[in-house]
Amino acid sequence: MANIKVLLPQFGMGMQDAEIIRWMKAVGDTVQEGEYLLEIEAAKTTVEVPSPGSGVLSEILAEEGETVEVRAHIATISA
Repeated sequence: MANIKVLLPQFGMGMQDAEIIRWMKAVGDTVQEGEYLLEIEAAKTTVEVPSPGSGVLSEILAEEGETVEVRAHIATISA
């Protein structure tokens, strides 16, 4: 079974990090590619982040309220 890394995307040139506001899925939930996984806040803007692939959300590495850098590995999906 292949794993898909969920990385914090960069939504603007000046964006260096973002705060995890809420996870819309929990570990063990099935997700479809493009389905929203979490909500982040960067530069006072809230953005929903879609899943990069389909499978089961197998781990969450960044908790709600945590600030993480762009391109950080924040979760894993088992495809």
